[in-house]
Amino acid sequence: MAQVCDFCGKSSIKGHYILRSGKAKKQGGIGTHVTAMTKRRFHPNLQRVKALVSGAVRHVLVCTGCMKAGRVTRPLARTWKPEAKAA
Repeated sequence: MAQVCDFCGKSSIKGHYILRSGKAKKQGGIGTHVTAMTKRRFHPNLQRVKALVSGAVRHVLVCTGCMKAGRVTRPLARTWKPEAKAA
């Protein structure tokens, strides 16, 4: 399953983990230097929730930003109870 928000399309982006060595100049050193850059990914905070999508209740992947902004319409709680089987 793709890590993409179903409402806004937010997905993973690329980045780097930067390793530095040395002592900062303001602490008495000669400055820090980059020694390695490792590739990494930044993933969106996706949650699997039930939402009303075109009149039907479906499970969708939604980022928390869309949930806070109110873009997701949550379904009403079901109130009916299953009928007892007549034997």
